Amino acid sequence: MSLLKVYKGSDFDIEIDNIASDKSISHRSAIFSLLSDKPSKIRNYLKAEDTINTLSIIKSLGADISMSNDELLIVPPKKLLEPANILDCGNSGTAMRLFCGFLSSKLGFFVLHGDRYLASRPMKRVTNPLREIGASIDGREDGNLSPLCIRGSNALEGFEYESKIASAQVKSAMILAALNAKDNSTYIEPYLSRDHSEKMLKAMGANILSMIQDDGKNKIYIKPLKKSLEPLDIDIPSDPSSAFFFAVAAAISKNSTTVLKNILLNPTRIEAFEILKKMGADIEYIIKDEKYEKIGDIIVKSSPLRGINIDKNIAWLIDELPALSIAMAVAKGKSRVKNAKELRVKESDRISSVVKALKACGIEVREYEDGYEIVGGKIKGAKVDSFGDHRIAMSFAIAGLSDGMIVSDIDCIKTSFPNFLDILKKITRIEVAD
Repeated sequence: MSLLKVYKGSDFDIEIDNIASDKSISHRSAIFSLLSDKPSKIRNYLKAEDTINTLSIIKSLGADISMSNDELLIVPPKKLLEPANILDCGNSGTAMRLFCGFLSSKLGFFVLHGDRYLASRPMKRVTNPLREIGASIDGREDGNLSPLCIRGSNALEGFEYESKIASAQVKSAMILAALNAKDNSTYIEPYLSRDHSEKMLKAMGANILSMIQDDGKNKIYIKPLKKSLEPLDIDIPSDPSSAFFFAVAAAISKNSTTVLKNILLNPTRIEAFEILKKMGADIEYIIKDEKYEKIGDIIVKSSPLRGINIDKNIAWLIDELPALSIAMAVAKGKSRVKNAKELRVKESDRISSVVKALKACGIEVREYEDGYEIVGGKIKGAKVDSFGDHRIAMSFAIAGLSDGMIVSDIDCIKTSFPNFLDILKKITRIEVAD
């Protein structure tokens, strides 16, 4: 397990055009390519451990994969293979949960597993609703922990399911199952979660209709596929949740500016930037393309920050809250995060991880079951544990700009943002040791 030492930073003015490609869309583009009977073309696919594992899985299922001039060509199999090997999802909950939905409606026997961190993450939020519509899924703790064993079937029932949580992963798994169900299905979530799956599948020809109800709930109607979908032909933009680390870096560093290039600007993906803007950061969006999704540049300039209360649209912030906690830690006044119990079931228990690390840095913080309260102050250099969570590791690397930092177990950064340290080197001095 490697250690990262970050030295105290100074002011910077930098344009970053190599932010990691969007992880969510990369996973989905690989999986959704199997719903077509024609080759899909995917440019700028994220070359990180988690997304490479997803490509390995679809290859085990029979897809032919080739790469030329940064264009990934995926030729789907005429018939899905029943692999002899375990399908390794690495550290990715997205991959495991989406494959649960996809494979539940495909004939065959499949086993999904991952690393030691993923093996401890709860899966019942996906396995239980899938079982209710006839899926055969088993695993440790009655299907809550991997490895998950799936006996796929082409006889799943149509359903009307109302989820108690707004989760893009749960929603996507249920939509994938619904596309191969026997009857029409309806999925309801308490409010709109990240909507890449619906947008991409509709663009491929799936019969999906989404409607926000008067009570704010998002209702999705899904009709089973009558034929294969059209193939993807997509350029994957840069990941806003990865870009956000350097937005925070600029916001907390005096006299600093960063221009983040070619970023996905989907409203459900830039909520953290909007929160940072409300805290006082100087943020500007420049839209460059709107073909599939809004894509453009984000300019972030340093500015004094103030505390904020967050209790809404948590599903839009779930990946960025650790980095936001760094902004809160240097902001004037108190900040409070509520209704974020979902943080406890990510790559680590992110509520506990953030609280422990901030306390080590001398920040006054109080832990709650569904979030935390942070009293802004001065971050002091410390040694903190990433708990094997890439977002905790990168967040506290950025925190090191204030007074230095040592972050342990940083190998996890490779799962989502392989060139994070290369970019960080451009704004401060760092050292990596085994």
